[in-house]
Amino acid sequence: MLGSITDVLMTLITNLYVSTGLLGIALAMAIESCCIPLPSEIVMPIAGIMIAQGKLLPGMNPFVSIFLVGLAGAIGCLLGSMLAYAIGYKGGRPLMLKYGRYVLISQHDADKADAFFKRWGSPTAFFSRLLPVVRTYISLPAGIAKMPFVRFCIYSFLGSLPWCLILAYLGYILGDHIEELSPIFHSLDVVILVVLIVLIVLYVWRHVKNDRKARAEHAALAAQNGHAPEFAQPVAPAAGMPMQQSWNQPQPQQFQPSQRPPQFPQQPPQSRP
Repeated sequence: MLGSITDVLMTLITNLYVSTGLLGIALAMAIESCCIPLPSEIVMPIAGIMIAQGKLLPGMNPFVSIFLVGLAGAIGCLLGSMLAYAIGYKGGRPLMLKYGRYVLISQHDADKADAFFKRWGSPTAFFSRLLPVVRTYISLPAGIAKMPFVRFCIYSFLGSLPWCLILAYLGYILGDHIEELSPIFHSLDVVILVVLIVLIVLYVWRHVKNDRKARAEHAALAAQNGHAPEFAQPVAPAAGMPMQQSWNQPQPQQFQPSQRPPQFPQQPPQSRP
């Protein structure tokens, strides 16, 4: 049962990669990097398996193929990260949390990425690309904190490239032994299916639980302090970055040199009795 499902899924992804080549890999990684849960741990190894089977970039040196696949994945990561950065830069946390729940972005995930970014600053855009969960959402707090765009792009690309290369290479090694492993997978169809269902249910349950808990904590803190919830506040700029006008702060009114600010009449002094 699971074997047939896996075969159908592999056929769909294989056809996508065969028809679109490196562009399809870049597109899949861009989707993952703009905070849509499409795990790179699946996307990149499948490309490596296809290289080993001669279905992707046939006739080319396998190590060159792995490098090109990893490069395409890193470019896709950069493009998706740029979109997430722009969302954080323009809309901030309120926009992210308002619509993020539809793509499984929880308050808990946002708090985790924010804390990581606040602690390590700009280099977070590099190191977070090698960490699960955080790597998917780190672009949003980077945009909210107004991290310099060029620096963000450089760190994101350099951090994504080794990650994509490692996953593609692991898929290539697995592809060399796929024929020996296939009978084992088919014999464990029911067990693997049950484990996958349990893991998915636990993931969704944990996601909803943590999101509700984090939102309740923010609401309680806001009620205690008498101001808007914390997720409505901007992330403080990381160390070494200039302080800039945040997205939810009032903009000062500017006057031309030939203009004078409006004069307000002074109230007459009140006589004492």
